[in-house]
Amino acid sequence: MSISTDRPWSDPALPAAERAGLLLAAMTLDEKIAQLGSRWAGNDMADHDLPADETMNVAPMEDVFSTGGSVSLEDASRDGLGHLTRVWGSYPQTVGQGVAEVIRQHEVVLKGSRLGVPAIVHEECLTGFTTYGATVYPASIAWGATFDPGLVERMAAAIGRDMAAVGVHQGLSPVLDVVRDYRWGRVEETMGEDPYLVAILGSAYVRGLQSAGVIATLKHFAGYSASRAGRNHGPVSMGRRELLDIILPTFETAIATAAAGSVMSSYADLDGLPASADPWLFTDVLRDDWGFEGTVVSDYWAVPFLSSMHRVAADDADAGALALTAGTDVELPDTIGFAGLADKVRAGEISEDLIDRAARRVLQQKAELGLLDADWTPQTSVSTETIDLNSEQNRAIGAELAEKSIVLLDAGTALPLTDLTKIAIVGPCADDPRTLMGCYAFPNHVLPRYPERGLGITINSPLDALRNEFSAAELSYAKGCEVMGDDRSGFEQAVALAQDCELTVAFVGDLSGLFGHGTSGEGCDAEDLRLPGVQGELVDALLATGKPVVLVVVSGRPYALGEFDGRLAGLVQAFLPGQEGAAAIAGVLSGRIVPSGKLPVQIPRHVGGQPGTYLQPALGSVESAGISGLETRPLYPFGYGASYTSFSVGELRLSADEIASDGEFTATVRVTNTGSRAGDEVAQLYLRDVVAQVARPLKLLTGFARVSLEPGQAAEVTFRVHADRTAYTGPDLRRIVEPGEFEVMVGTSALDLPCRAMLRMTGDVRVVGHDRVLTTPVSISADPGGG
Repeated sequence: MSISTDRPWSDPALPAAERAGLLLAAMTLDEKIAQLGSRWAGNDMADHDLPADETMNVAPMEDVFSTGGSVSLEDASRDGLGHLTRVWGSYPQTVGQGVAEVIRQHEVVLKGSRLGVPAIVHEECLTGFTTYGATVYPASIAWGATFDPGLVERMAAAIGRDMAAVGVHQGLSPVLDVVRDYRWGRVEETMGEDPYLVAILGSAYVRGLQSAGVIATLKHFAGYSASRAGRNHGPVSMGRRELLDIILPTFETAIATAAAGSVMSSYADLDGLPASADPWLFTDVLRDDWGFEGTVVSDYWAVPFLSSMHRVAADDADAGALALTAGTDVELPDTIGFAGLADKVRAGEISEDLIDRAARRVLQQKAELGLLDADWTPQTSVSTETIDLNSEQNRAIGAELAEKSIVLLDAGTALPLTDLTKIAIVGPCADDPRTLMGCYAFPNHVLPRYPERGLGITINSPLDALRNEFSAAELSYAKGCEVMGDDRSGFEQAVALAQDCELTVAFVGDLSGLFGHGTSGEGCDAEDLRLPGVQGELVDALLATGKPVVLVVVSGRPYALGEFDGRLAGLVQAFLPGQEGAAAIAGVLSGRIVPSGKLPVQIPRHVGGQPGTYLQPALGSVESAGISGLETRPLYPFGYGASYTSFSVGELRLSADEIASDGEFTATVRVTNTGSRAGDEVAQLYLRDVVAQVARPLKLLTGFARVSLEPGQAAEVTFRVHADRTAYTGPDLRRIVEPGEFEVMVGTSALDLPCRAMLRMTGDVRVVGHDRVLTTPVSISADPGGG
């Protein structure tokens, strides 16, 4: 490798920070600012409106997306460029075409600018690499249902390897938002309603993706999931304490334990202050308190939204100055607000030091990625090997995730299905593979604009999978109704089919899409939690036949199912299980697969009365019965999931019943498979602070472990709990560990905690910060007393 003396930053032997400083010193003001921008050269989303749907309140696509004007890539990169936006994820193309386009766009940036600094290529990767023909994994909410961080890490590593092979440097995942309102359309993109579950699984995703050399991006920072009424982009009414104790720990954990390289801003405003304009969030907390050294990227158009949506800036240029000052380093997907930064500096309205601060971070990241190396070329940025984005290995990981995510809510009288000769398959989710995938899966995200291109991958519908699973039985199918709309004309055929069969399996739920073109996904928020359209009426009509009905809900959010409680022959929840999800559902229905998924969100009893998650103080919990006429008890609680075998959790032992406020203890339980089949159980440890200075949730998930056991086998599960795990934000907004009494509870859901013990903490109140213990290590060992 030859290092040019006039380009010392190209020497990989130098520290990345030093290389960034050398390059920064060689740049003009305009070249520095160029590193903070981006260009989405392939954005055609505003040019392909979808068919109107009179049943939905749908805005035209051009009202949702901005194209950043008609600036060409050549003009956008005259002084260089920070990011190339979604070269792979904008329209269907073959791997060969995509590789050629990556190289082409790089060459435009390199040839058109004085210094020839390569751009970072970023892509979406929420359910896998969002590109044509790539594996579609289960949605994030399904990862939550697995309670399996090791498996999530393996999936993310596979996603990262595929992305790195085709020249992608940064992935815009994972979503670390904690669910606060089930009506929010993006529930499917989260990993659930508990901050510890989200933190552990999200950190695992970060480690997996970054193990392949692809930067993970934590989003959305912060509070986005708590919008009023669950409305996308809605304002967030949240106190600082809730933000610090529920929302921020997921991001903090992924930074502290997994070294996440990037953070994305939230669209929302918190108590009137847009996140993108909040220096407390992006500088005081993220940088000064947590020591984050990566880059902050804006969510798409979040910078100009400060002017057009939030109205806290007079125009795009003012919005750019506001976002940069708060701590945004890179504007995505196009340079709009940041395009006016040079004029702001020259007019003395902002300091060039702010430009340098952001540009230094971007350049250091480019050095770490190898983009500044003397021998880097567009051609060497992609693999020369044959690239299969939907490999057998990928599909095997997707199948394992799907199988571990299916939640058996109630086996009823029918599950598993055996000795049946005539089965009716009914419902809008039975024969549409799109209903298995999330809104950021390429077939749902992009391909609706290209219907002639199909799905890009081979994916079975549940009906296909059931025909394979029950090959000896006679299966008949009727759709009954659409996912959306009020057309009941198919009811008659579905009911007749049900009456003529031994049993009906009804598939209901969601079709994910964008901005109203679906029932789940970004911009697809729900008025209430009844099944979409007339699907609930269809289920009622099937139940009225008197024949047994097994209900399978394939959805991105939990729906209220209380009206069907006690009337079904079986109930299964499948959270958008992805490309291999149909076989997983069929396997659970047949009994070939012993279900082991656990609810990362509760299943509500009633369609209204939201929002409500399990994280409630006494006045918001089941203990407040009689205070309000609204029922708060869920139909199925957080952490719940049934099985075709049985387990016992007992014999709780604490290593001490008293510890100091800077000490730790262990809690050990014995988990036994008391049934006749091998299976997995998830042991869950919760803590309750008996008396605190502020109203605290009655229980908080503090540790969990998935345990695989053969029939009759037992294992000891030991949780190591540091006193820091009891920390909370006190009345003065300082995070404290406070001596007192704590109840330790272990079981298999938030409402099934048979193992309980009291622990006393002594000593002084401690103020703790980012260096506190954020996780609960768990060990599993064979129980010498087990079978």
